[in-house]
Amino acid sequence: MKLGTLIVSDNQELQNSIIKKIKELINFKNLEPGDKLPSERMLSEKFGVTRSNVRDAIQKLEFYGILKSIPQSGTFVANIGVIAMNGMINDILRLESPEFKSLVETRILLELKTVRLAALRRTEEDLILIKEASDAYEKKVSSGQDAVQEDLLFHLAIAKASGNSTVNRFMLTITPQIIIDFEEYHVCNKELDHLRVDEHLQIYEAIRQRDPKLAKRKMKEHFSVLYQYCYSDTKTF
Repeated sequence: MKLGTLIVSDNQELQNSIIKKIKELINFKNLEPGDKLPSERMLSEKFGVTRSNVRDAIQKLEFYGILKSIPQSGTFVANIGVIAMNGMINDILRLESPEFKSLVETRILLELKTVRLAALRRTEEDLILIKEASDAYEKKVSSGQDAVQEDLLFHLAIAKASGNSTVNRFMLTITPQIIIDFEEYHVCNKELDHLRVDEHLQIYEAIRQRDPKLAKRKMKEHFSVLYQYCYSDTKTF
């Protein structure tokens, strides 16, 4: 097992421990929908962890709709019943870290939809961010450096351009693990990086032209290696 995998495992265990304690706190204090949780500082002192650890756990519970954070106001219990909340948290705690192939497959399914939305909804600001990410990737590739992070930042910029905040959050959730695992599983051949530079530009151009069909087709072509990795034993769609 690699160091990165150990770190992820340790972080997950700590995060689950904090989530359990938040659940116990809500139940012990009989907090109801709309009630406010103690501050991150107070929770970190109470649980004996860092504020960053508490923030990560809260963000995960917020992602699943259990908590709701309001800037300058604090974190509140969402509008769900206690029984449902406890059941949902128990389900979250039982979730295992998804295997890499599952993450890649999810990414493919998600991004084929996301790029179509981006082509329909993108703003001029979105185009700038997508092009900047594409240029950063090209710069790394040209200098012979690893460009996995820049590649994923390009795709995150497209997710943002989709105008769907839930999709954007989900991409942000699965991206860190993909970055950690990409090299371990040797999915992408670095010799093809220069080809991917051109593919990025074609995807960008389709989004700029507001052509969702072309954007989806170019993204599918861009994912040809990932398709082979995920679906080599089955029919693709």
